[in-house]
Amino acid sequence: MGNKKGVSLFGLIMLVISSAIGAGIYNASEQIAAAATPGPALVAWVITGVGIFALAMSLKSLSEAKPELTGISDFARDGFGDFAGFLSGWGYWLSAWLGNIAFATMMMSAIGYFFPVFRSGNSIQAVIIASIFTWLLTWLVTMGIENAAFINTIITVIKIIPLIAFAILGIVLFKANVFTAHFWANFSSNFTYSPATAVGVFDQVKGCIITTMWIFIGIEGATMMAGHAKKRSDAAKATIIGTISLLIINIVIAMLPYGYLPQAKLAKLSNPALTYVVKDMIGPIGAAFVSISLIITMVGALLSWTMLPVEATSQLADQKLLPRWFGYLNKHKSPSHSLWLTQILVQIVLISLLFTDQAYNLAISLCTAAIVICYALVGADQIKAGLQAHSVKKMIPGILALLFEVVGITVAGLQFLWLCSIAYVLGFGFYIKAIKDQGRKITPFEWIMMALITIAAISAVVALFMGKIGVS
Repeated sequence: MGNKKGVSLFGLIMLVISSAIGAGIYNASEQIAAAATPGPALVAWVITGVGIFALAMSLKSLSEAKPELTGISDFARDGFGDFAGFLSGWGYWLSAWLGNIAFATMMMSAIGYFFPVFRSGNSIQAVIIASIFTWLLTWLVTMGIENAAFINTIITVIKIIPLIAFAILGIVLFKANVFTAHFWANFSSNFTYSPATAVGVFDQVKGCIITTMWIFIGIEGATMMAGHAKKRSDAAKATIIGTISLLIINIVIAMLPYGYLPQAKLAKLSNPALTYVVKDMIGPIGAAFVSISLIITMVGALLSWTMLPVEATSQLADQKLLPRWFGYLNKHKSPSHSLWLTQILVQIVLISLLFTDQAYNLAISLCTAAIVICYALVGADQIKAGLQAHSVKKMIPGILALLFEVVGITVAGLQFLWLCSIAYVLGFGFYIKAIKDQGRKITPFEWIMMALITIAAISAVVALFMGKIGVS
């Protein structure tokens, strides 16, 4: 089955890359350098690479086995029932629009290289411009998904070129002695080094994981847009090609600065770090070039992530797991109700940035934690598919993906998963209404799960107000 006016294979690949290349890669070198020496950082990248590739293989396998399913919430629902589908879809929607907050703020910081009033990313001027821009993007997407995807393809091609240029520059200026100076060492907060220990290496790897997980959020973009593809089979191909491309791009861009600047200097760079690495390499003109690239990157990421969250709520409405209001399509066949509701929430959080710098850090961490639930359910569904087919080969990617997501968030960001329970409770009312609108009843298991999540949410609110949960 196909859609002659839909998104091409190349467009889907560009969507995967554009969705996942966002603020993270431009700040990765500074964030990772603050957490680890090169050796442990590479270990974190290898672990993340295996986990993310396993997730991509799971998405590919499930897409090919059941081409009638679109989106990761569909996989969760098919494998584990309606409530699992709701948890996955609601979490995906939450993760995607929270990610937009980070992108909008980083875009303002990049503009701040030229106009210092925007440099903090959360000044009044920055919030006003970011607000206007996100409203314009939302309007664009309401005019038609395929049109927006075409623009996204152009933006992605443009923004990859500067990253390739930086990679070439980084290789030319690479200093092996700087890269290997403290390759496996432990280090303190003032960057004094000591011999490596197993505990020290583990702690450094753990410190990198949230950053590396955040950087890869979005690889499911092609799967989420499968319903708009010219050929549904292209979604699986695009996921694998896009993931391999992202692994290469992200590791190269994040690790090359270790071979140019000492770790202590790298870890203290201003945001966005890549801008100031290039400034040190070739001067202000190079930094300006990177800043322009970052602005384009953020435009592409914001466009991609304006499309993706409403795909989740629209699919949930189609599956009758949310009220029909969420799935309403305008004359351009865009889910305008979901788009405008999501934009209103984005606007509220953008305004909150005026009052606290922590809102940005919380948005990034909650974005990562929320998507973990979705990705873990994909891995679990792949394991189930392997069990049903009596195929260990099919089970392996699911096992690796599930382990990576569960262990990664447990060791690096369990508190943020705890906080996500609050947002799930806010969605339970919509789920209950959707089920009752069909004349169905909530099952005892679903009531128990909602009760447990509600208890977790209440305890999270209490812990947050008592200062027991940090958000940075």
